[in-house]
Amino acid sequence: MAAPEVSIFLAFAAGFISFISPCVLPLVPSYLSFITGMSHEELMKGATRTHMRLALQHTLAFVLGFSLIFVAFGATATFLGQLLLAYQRALTLGAGIIVIAFGLYISGVLKLKFLMGEKRFHFHNKPSGYIGSTAVGAAFGAGWTPCIGPVLGTILFLAGTQEKLTTGVMLLGAYSLGLAIPFIASAVVTQKAFASFSRIRRYMPLVSAASGVFLIFIGVLMVTNYMTILSSYLLQAFPFLTNLTAV
Repeated sequence: MAAPEVSIFLAFAAGFISFISPCVLPLVPSYLSFITGMSHEELMKGATRTHMRLALQHTLAFVLGFSLIFVAFGATATFLGQLLLAYQRALTLGAGIIVIAFGLYISGVLKLKFLMGEKRFHFHNKPSGYIGSTAVGAAFGAGWTPCIGPVLGTILFLAGTQEKLTTGVMLLGAYSLGLAIPFIASAVVTQKAFASFSRIRRYMPLVSAASGVFLIFIGVLMVTNYMTILSSYLLQAFPFLTNLTAV
């Protein structure tokens, strides 16, 4: 079983990696423009406090939408894992091997055709209001793209190896938080964020390679059952983490 103390930290990191992936980061300006109904120029200027507040409120609704979907995924994955509790070690081993394959795919070493096509809901016209922004976030969360899919799938595999349903929910909650914080920060400082995205774009191949290494690392931990050992070291260094996963 994957140790929750380690897994929650990894899930948060995976959420941030999903944000800076080539499938999400370059599209953040378009997402913000779409959910707020404001043009790129208006977002870049951030001229009025009303515009800034509008961007933040709609982004929070968008974040809520994909967080609800991800947490539901986590609860489902853990529930299914509990049904296969007798095969827990085999489940973890198999999941670890798949996660390693995901890592090799993202880093460009392995070609997986079933992940090459984009499977994601699209709204040509966003439903109005904050409910509409939440719906777009839910559609984003339900999507399965070549970049975010393997990272999200890794955390879902981790959730599937947990004994407690609450731990699976916490894992996907941590993943959602790691993805949500930079989205919200981008809405708050749109002008600076957009300029940063343009500079970071040239480093996308390096980001993909680093993301692949991260997934391979998680997969190796799962295959070798080494997360338990890491957890014991982590608890010795930070005893307060015992309360975090005691639910």
